Amino acid sequence: MWDYSEKVLDHYRNPRNVGKIDDADLIGEAGSLACGDSLKLYLKLDGEKIVDAKFQTFGCGSAVASSSILTEMIIGKTLDEAKKITNKDIAEELGGLPQEKMHCSVMGHEALEDALKKYYGEEIEENLPETADKIVCTCFNVTENQIWEAIKVNNLRTVEEVTNYTKAGGACGRCKGTIQDIIDTYYKAEHKKEEAPLTVTQKILKISKVIEQQISPELQKDGGDIEFIDLEGNKVKVRLTGMCQGCKNSRMTIKTFVESILRDKVDKNLEVEQV
Repeated sequence: MWDYSEKVLDHYRNPRNVGKIDDADLIGEAGSLACGDSLKLYLKLDGEKIVDAKFQTFGCGSAVASSSILTEMIIGKTLDEAKKITNKDIAEELGGLPQEKMHCSVMGHEALEDALKKYYGEEIEENLPETADKIVCTCFNVTENQIWEAIKVNNLRTVEEVTNYTKAGGACGRCKGTIQDIIDTYYKAEHKKEEAPLTVTQKILKISKVIEQQISPELQKDGGDIEFIDLEGNKVKVRLTGMCQGCKNSRMTIKTFVESILRDKVDKNLEVEQV
């Protein structure tokens, strides 16, 4: 028995915005009856603002709940704001879904994306493989595009996870080898991106982020703090404040701590200099 949140159960038992909008400005569809789940999403617009949304779905309780919460999430938003919603956002808004039911949130996202593509007249997602329209799973009619997107958004690492999120590979299983190839190709591409050297601007932004989010909070626990001043070559110039400023005996320890974090997260050649 799967463990559902109270919010999932509420939206399943009392779904919001069920039905159709006869004069809908946009209609998005995802899934198919042949595959076991289908969703039709209707949007009514005022300019670029979504003023009403309704849905018709055939599927399990998680599909109903995902569709219901999605309509609540998008009503009142602009199309540009709605475009940023991912299946992960839908699942989180529901308080989580069992891994085996994550494909329901994906179906909601795909229906929304389908509607928005019709409005913008172009692909919403960029940087997808050239073979994005290729059907990988013929049992559930899942394309390479859908698998690639699910991997990217949800950081999927295994064929089983892809099946949970897209259903691909969940029937005859003949496509599992292809799914594994897609996973391997995606992470090889990501690894190459990570290996590409950072520009000076990218390095500065990354240093600032690491100092702000990881190093500064640790120093603040002891009454100190750190300020990023400048980057000259591989020298990171920082200013210690608070307790850190006057604690001469611990400066080398702090410098070593800051340096080790920056080398691990940004660039192994960085050196820290206090000013």
